[in-house]
Amino acid sequence: MESRLSRLEAVQTVLLEIGQRSSTCSDIADFLQAVHAALGRIMYAANFYVALSDRDDGTVRFPYFVDEFDSAPDAAHGVRLASAEQSPTAWVIVNRRQLVMTAGDAAMHVEGGASWGGGTAAEHWIGCPLLDQQHQVLGAIVIQSYDAEHRFSQEDEALFALIATHVSSALQGLQSMDRLEKAVQERTALLAHEVAERRRAENLQHALFEIANLSAQAADATTLYTRLHAIISALVTAKNFLIALYHPDSHEITIPYFVDEKDAQAPVKRFHYGVGMSSYVLARRQPCLLDAGSYAALLASGKMNEPLGNAGIASWMGAPMLLGERAYGVIIVQSYDASVVYGQAELDVLAFMASHVAVAIARMQADRAMRQAKEALEEQNAALNSALQALKEAQSELVRQEKLASLGRLVAGVAHEINTPLGICVTATSHLVQELKLTREDLASGQLDEDGLQEFFGIIDQTLRIMTTNTQRAAALVRSFKQVAVDQSSDDMRSFNLRKYLDEILLSLQPKLKGKPIKVEVECAPELQLRSYPGAISQIVTNMVVNSLVHGFAEGEPGNIRISARSDGEMLLLDYSDDGLGMDSATLGQLFDPFFTTKRGSGGSGLGAHILYNLVTGPLGGTVKVASAPGMGLHYTIRFPLEPKSA
Repeated sequence: MESRLSRLEAVQTVLLEIGQRSSTCSDIADFLQAVHAALGRIMYAANFYVALSDRDDGTVRFPYFVDEFDSAPDAAHGVRLASAEQSPTAWVIVNRRQLVMTAGDAAMHVEGGASWGGGTAAEHWIGCPLLDQQHQVLGAIVIQSYDAEHRFSQEDEALFALIATHVSSALQGLQSMDRLEKAVQERTALLAHEVAERRRAENLQHALFEIANLSAQAADATTLYTRLHAIISALVTAKNFLIALYHPDSHEITIPYFVDEKDAQAPVKRFHYGVGMSSYVLARRQPCLLDAGSYAALLASGKMNEPLGNAGIASWMGAPMLLGERAYGVIIVQSYDASVVYGQAELDVLAFMASHVAVAIARMQADRAMRQAKEALEEQNAALNSALQALKEAQSELVRQEKLASLGRLVAGVAHEINTPLGICVTATSHLVQELKLTREDLASGQLDEDGLQEFFGIIDQTLRIMTTNTQRAAALVRSFKQVAVDQSSDDMRSFNLRKYLDEILLSLQPKLKGKPIKVEVECAPELQLRSYPGAISQIVTNMVVNSLVHGFAEGEPGNIRISARSDGEMLLLDYSDDGLGMDSATLGQLFDPFFTTKRGSGGSGLGAHILYNLVTGPLGGTVKVASAPGMGLHYTIRFPLEPKSA
């Protein structure tokens, strides 16, 4: 009785210890080891193991396995058990019931035609299922004996089943904790990966930002390539770094930047496309990753012509700088150190950076081309401005000469016109002097009678009338010419009567109109007053009349010129028209162009209409429109202020 009581106390102690261990242990193997040690204090437990089943893949894992003869399976990896008819452990898991088996029972099962179990045959074997609260199987707990002296009693079977129940409860909690820890570890690993990826992305973004700034700020190519090397070195190990640029116009490759641990400078600075690893990468148009073996195999295959540089590399990668179909060159990074070997991740980074370096190089080349084009354009503009200024000066000089020539022609015409009345006056004066001499001789000889005296008085009266008429005509011509000439040679503004001024202009043009069957009609109110530039108006009217005489009418052809002027509010409307030959649209479109004339070599300078346009739109501050058609004559419509605002 006392022995049984002691065992019950021992059992109670074991169960309490199992409960305590389940709350203090975080590792299932440590907990099962403690269970095994406690179990050994109440029954024979030299051979003990626990099998936990995985519901997802149907395998079984042995987190704890102690056996006198059989070796322990790998606790970290699951194994697939035989069927329930072939494995007692599988039988317990599948049927979720306790199985007690002796050596004789196993032998009878084997005689039935199937093998029973995969390990050493046991003298006595007890297996109990491990079930969760939903009565779902967690696995099996097994105790066995290979010694006939150590057999299990029915009480041992009951105790073992009781312990299995407590172990099931503890394992359920530990597995939940284990799953939580695994989930935490997996989540931590995932977060660490995300952090690493985010940091990598931030580094890449920072590198791209620096490349973008570099392409906009780099003062020279050397600074650009040195900074590119530093930027890429922050992402991958790049102690040996090379930039090769491809020149499609000459089909050559140049090496503007080269840094190498073994070579102080590049073996060659310029070579033909098709030579070396740079050409190999450009030809493939995709990133390339090589180790020492594959690099040697590539050299041996002959696919890469004339290798350049040191071939004793441990790892090598190159990426083409591509932008669309345009290849700008190659970036190459290599390692001579066996501990520095590049992988796909480093190659992806290099390829990513190479594509953005291509964008930066394209941008720099475009900026450089734009600056050169701008400088060339500025030089062209400066040359054009100089030429334009010289042209304007020459044009101004030609216009001035044309105005002086026009004035000179006016002087010649007026001088010729004055010759007639002056010649008549000279003739009349000579005749009068001769008559006076004869009359004096008659008087001296006493032959002068009353009739002779009256005849002499008649001659005097007729001669004086002729002289008076012709001198007045000459004086009017001189007065008109003087006013018009002064106005055309002066830029002064004054107030004047437009009708009287138009009459003076036309009077000064009489030498040109004389002898031509051209009738000039003026329609203007006699009281119309202007405060403007009479010289400009005189030049405008003169040019219009002269152009009509030169271009509008054939020699000896009759015609009409009509000049109409009227006020329209604060504006003067001046209409000029002739019924001459007119002109087609092509000629009309060039009418105001300087030096354009249809009478080159026949008295036309090509500046008359041009001067007219500049005077109307310049000093007078007005507008001019012209209309014409073949056989319809020419019609000018000119508008300008009665008093310019600048006055």
